[in-house]
Amino acid sequence: MIVKLENPQKAENLFAGWQEGCIWSALQGVMGDIYVNDEDNPASGAVVLGDFTFLAGKPNKELMLWKPLAGSKDFMIMVPYDDDWNEMIEDCYGSRAKKVVRYAIKKERDIFDREHLEKVVSNLPKEYRVSVIDEELFTQCMTEEWCRDGVANYPDYDLFRKYGLGVVILKGDEIVASCSSYSGFRDGIEIEVDTRIDYRRQGLAYVCAAKLILECLDRDWLPSWDAQNLMSVGLSKKLGYHFDREYTAYEIRDYSVV
Repeated sequence: MIVKLENPQKAENLFAGWQEGCIWSALQGVMGDIYVNDEDNPASGAVVLGDFTFLAGKPNKELMLWKPLAGSKDFMIMVPYDDDWNEMIEDCYGSRAKKVVRYAIKKERDIFDREHLEKVVSNLPKEYRVSVIDEELFTQCMTEEWCRDGVANYPDYDLFRKYGLGVVILKGDEIVASCSSYSGFRDGIEIEVDTRIDYRRQGLAYVCAAKLILECLDRDWLPSWDAQNLMSVGLSKKLGYHFDREYTAYEIRDYSVV
C-alpha cells in the first residue's frame, strides 16, 4: 500500500547522497511530499515537489502509477535513480514518456566571485531596475504565467519569506525577468530563472541570477542550480558554477490518464 510520510526522515536512507535541492526540501519537511511503499520499512520512495517526481529505491509499479503523486496535474517530470526505474517508466507510460537529458550542476559554496557578480548587476541598462521580491511582487509573479514557477510552490508569502528568495527585473511596473526559488530548504534555495519571451537574449537573466546569488551570499545560503538545457549550463558557468554530470529524466504528458 502506498502511503504519504508524515515523518520525512523515514525516507532519508532511500535518498541518501542525492544532491538535489527539491529532495532536501522534502526530507527537511519544508515543502514537497514523500510517498513510500511501506511507512515503517520503505523500500521504494517518491519525492514530489511542483512538476518533479524523484524516484529512488526498488522500482515499484504501484508507486509510479499512484495518482496522488501528481494531484490534478497532466504533466510531470520524473527523475529516476537508475536504469531499472527507467525501464519501468517506459513500460508504464509508453509514448507519453519523453526521455530527456538534464544537467546537474555541482552544489558548492564559497566559489562565487562577489566583485564579478556585482559588476554584472551594475551593468543593467538604466531603463530597467532590479528588485528583491517582496509581498507585492510575490503576488504579481503569481499572476504572470511565464514566471509563476518561481513562487508557485509556496502556498503563501509567509513561507516564501522564510524559505524562499527571489529577484525580478522591472521595466516600469512590468516584470520582464525573474530569478527566484523553485523550492527552499534550510540554508538554501533551488533556483528557477525565467525571462519574458519578448525580452529574451538581452542578458537580463544573467543580471537577475547574479543579483539573486549575491542575496544568497548575504544570507549564507546555497543557491542550488539545475539545468534543463545547455543554454542554462552556459549561464551557470558565467556565474561561477561548475558542471557536474548529465542525467536522465522523463517528461510525462497526459499524466492523469491511466
